[in-house]
Amino acid sequence: MVGVLFSLIAGIFIAMQMVFNARVGEHVGLWETTTIVHAVGFLFSIVMLALFGDGHIGKWAEINKLYLLGGALGVLVIYSMTRSVLSIGATLAVSVLMVSQLTAALMIDMFGLFGTHKIIIDWTKPVGIFIIIIGIIVFKIRG
Repeated sequence: MVGVLFSLIAGIFIAMQMVFNARVGEHVGLWETTTIVHAVGFLFSIVMLALFGDGHIGKWAEINKLYLLGGALGVLVIYSMTRSVLSIGATLAVSVLMVSQLTAALMIDMFGLFGTHKIIIDWTKPVGIFIIIIGIIVFKIRG
């Protein structure tokens, strides 16, 4: 239940973040926005680390270096979504993001990529994604 609650909160924050970033991007540019957003996020992260860190930051050297690319992926996510919201609007941008994220997550689970446990995927998962795509098309036609 806690995982669902945090996922709901994250979804709300992502939608808000995309709109906020688009507003900043209209004034300063997309790469500038990405830099500003990550600088503010870094400062906030330092404060949260100081307040709530569990003292294990010294173990970062033990991490597979591939996984440290998460920060670079974050930069590309912010840039891509800011550009997307400016181009197609927040609702369609989130819809396409959701389908691509679900599809990528399905592949990661199905093939056990990046050290995850391989999960047997039945036919309902791809059908569910397909239904979401149909919903987006209907949404776009009606909107």
